[in-house]
Amino acid sequence: MWIDVLTLFPEVLEPLLASSIVGRAVRAGTVDVECVDFRDFAHDKHRSVDDRPFGGGPGMVLMCGPVFDALEHIEARREGDPARILLTPQGELLTQSLVAELARQPWLVILCGHYEGFDERIRIGIDTREISIGDYVLSGGEPAAMVLIDAVVRLLPGALGDETSAVSDSFTEGLLEYPQYTKPRSFRGMDVPDVLLSGDHGRIAAWRREQAIRRTLLRRPDLMNGFGTAKQEAT
Repeated sequence: MWIDVLTLFPEVLEPLLASSIVGRAVRAGTVDVECVDFRDFAHDKHRSVDDRPFGGGPGMVLMCGPVFDALEHIEARREGDPARILLTPQGELLTQSLVAELARQPWLVILCGHYEGFDERIRIGIDTREISIGDYVLSGGEPAAMVLIDAVVRLLPGALGDETSAVSDSFTEGLLEYPQYTKPRSFRGMDVPDVLLSGDHGRIAAWRREQAIRRTLLRRPDLMNGFGTAKQEAT
């Protein structure tokens, strides 16, 4: 997979791209991530990429020219059309199912906003999918880009040490993940459930599903819509 990130602050993403699962996937060639600075496509000696909004108001707005030029530059280097993503609080919510959909794309281009956001003509003139990571506002799109990249890359074949890890993650099947335990068996009066020590894989699987359903009903009952069978299992 190719991922191009258009941003004003490429250095913000560098730690993510060099560490943990994403860094391992980059080094293995599973994913190729490149950050492109909008300022490299500014049209004046001051490398200006923003200006005050027409009509007045606070803050600065990212201008069309550098954004369009940066996008056209990176897309001219490869064949095919990328899935273009505009990170904005106004976009559709990033969910695990959407992450899985994006992970099947061969090429993502992520546009990170900043200041008061993008000139509206960027939304109109570029065919993008607008995505939000939550109902809150960040100073820029870079943290959101890191969330999206991490979520997508861990689903790529070979990115995780154990390919079954992603299957049991929270939200993958619409449920929160079941409780996990490791050594020691007893810690400060808290014991590992006996079923996990039984060696009976059928009982363990049933216990884990029951716990996932119960945890989801308790903490995120909104996720249970459409899971009538699961609700019955929990009762």
